[in-house]
Amino acid sequence: MEERPCAVLLKFPGTNCDAETARALEEVGFVTETLPVSALTPEKLVGVALVVLSGGFSYGDYVMSGRIASLVTEQKIGATLGEFRDNGGFILGICNGFQILTQLGLLPPGSLVENASGRFQCQWVRLKNLAPTNPYLAHLPEEFEFPIAHAEGRFVTKEAAEAAAYVENGAAALTYLDEVNGSFADIAGLQDESGRVFGLMPHPERFLHRRDHYDPDWKGAGDDESRGAGYYFFRSLHQSISQSN
Repeated sequence: MEERPCAVLLKFPGTNCDAETARALEEVGFVTETLPVSALTPEKLVGVALVVLSGGFSYGDYVMSGRIASLVTEQKIGATLGEFRDNGGFILGICNGFQILTQLGLLPPGSLVENASGRFQCQWVRLKNLAPTNPYLAHLPEEFEFPIAHAEGRFVTKEAAEAAAYVENGAAALTYLDEVNGSFADIAGLQDESGRVFGLMPHPERFLHRRDHYDPDWKGAGDDESRGAGYYFFRSLHQSISQSN
């Protein structure tokens, strides 16, 4: 009998980070299944601990990032993801997945729009951990690095004060330490009230090992110097799920 927690990665046309995200999850102890959205039904989430919406360009981002994917998800399973969360399930959205989660209303209100630079940005960024007890961030230090790769990663709210309030009330779990893409309040990641739904623009799955870092003299992110910060992100999640079962 399989005792490892199960993670389902939803794959839309244009999703392109599912394989490396699955490898990251498996490295810390998950068993994974990549599920094409065409096969998505509420029954497919029975017995699943984690649903992941990986990075990429779902449906080519032809309307706006994540919009078509969110509409297809709603059409396929309706309110199932909300019920999944309410029953103790975890939901992670990375980059395009973060955009989809905001469209689905599973995170505090806001949108991911075109970067202030007006261009695609692929670079390393410094991040601040504002939620050290969050299930995804508990194994990470106050400051760390992840890479980004997005054209529409600027987080905005109707009024800038709303984003500032997210920092104050804990909804903003990650912020950029430097100005990166014009995001209000420098928000890089959000959590819902439960802490089990988490969305971020940076890519933790691209920084599992020391060798992934751009600096050959970088010394490691935790108790194992061979590991990158992304490993501890996923390990924290695995531990949180294992302890909750």
